[in-house]
Amino acid sequence: MHRSTPLATLRCTLALALLAAAGCATATSSAERSVAEQSGYTPAAFVSGGPEPGRAAPDFNLPWASRDTAGGPDDPYGLWKDRGKVIVLAFYPHDFTHTDSLELATFRDRYDDLFGPDVIVAGVSVDPLATHARFARTLELPFRLLSDPDQAVARRYGSSDTGGIDRRTVFVIGRDGMVVWRAMKFKATDPKAYNELQQAVRAARRG
Repeated sequence: MHRSTPLATLRCTLALALLAAAGCATATSSAERSVAEQSGYTPAAFVSGGPEPGRAAPDFNLPWASRDTAGGPDDPYGLWKDRGKVIVLAFYPHDFTHTDSLELATFRDRYDDLFGPDVIVAGVSVDPLATHARFARTLELPFRLLSDPDQAVARRYGSSDTGGIDRRTVFVIGRDGMVVWRAMKFKATDPKAYNELQQAVRAARRG
C-alpha cells in the first residue's frame, strides 16, 4: 500500500486551502456586486458608457453656482429649462486643480469661438456650491457649475469614477434633447480636443 510522504501531505493541504480561498473570494465578489447593484452605485468596472450620440440626454435637476449668484434646491438647473438650445455638459474631477482650471479657463477664453452666445455651457463636479462659487469667481467663468456630490447624474452619463470623483467627459446636446457628440476621455491639455468640440457644437447649431 502506498503511503503519503509528509511533503505530499503538505502539498495536498496547500492545494485545498487555495481552492477554498478562491471559492470564498468568488462568493465575496458576488456579494459585493449584489450590494452595489441594490444601492444604485456601479463600480468603475461595470459603469455604463453613458448616452451615445443619437440617444436622449438624461434630464436632471442640480443646484448650481456662477460667479454672480447661485441656485440651490429651490432653483435647480435642469436640461428641460433649455430645450430648444444647444447644450454643452462638461464633467470634471475637482475645482481648483491644474487641469480642471486649464479646461474651464479655455472654455472661458474661447467661449465665442467654441460655443457662441446661443449655446448653454455647464460644468459638473462633486464640489459643493460654495466651492463652485469661489472657483467661478476666481476664473471669471461665464457659465454655471453644477453640484452633483453623490454622482447621481454622473453615473447616468457614464462619467463617475472610483474615489468619488468624476471622469473628464464632455457631451454636446442638440436642440431636441438628443446627444449629438461626446468625448468620454476629454483631453484638456490637447488643442485637438477643443477643435473637435468646436466642430461638434457648430454641427449641432446647424442641425
